[in-house]
Amino acid sequence: MSSRAQIDENYYKKLEELQQLDFALVELTLYLDTHPNDMQALQQFNQLAQQRHQCAFHFEAQYGPLLQYGHSYSKYPWQWAESPWPWQV
Repeated sequence: MSSRAQIDENYYKKLEELQQLDFALVELTLYLDTHPNDMQALQQFNQLAQQRHQCAFHFEAQYGPLLQYGHSYSKYPWQWAESPWPWQV
């Protein structure tokens, strides 16, 4: 049985945090598409983008890659063979 099959509760908490950050970034992107000169929204976007980057970095260090096609690194052995993948939970 894969070690990823026995994921702790923190996995789901961290994955939900990433999803919340992604949602907020999508919403801010849509807003900034129509309000490109809103400095406060742009600052909030950049702050959340930085938080998302850090959160993803820590998640991947503990649980493995989030993205394929070279956007995430893999430890040895190849981690994509292990499930569940982030989009399956």
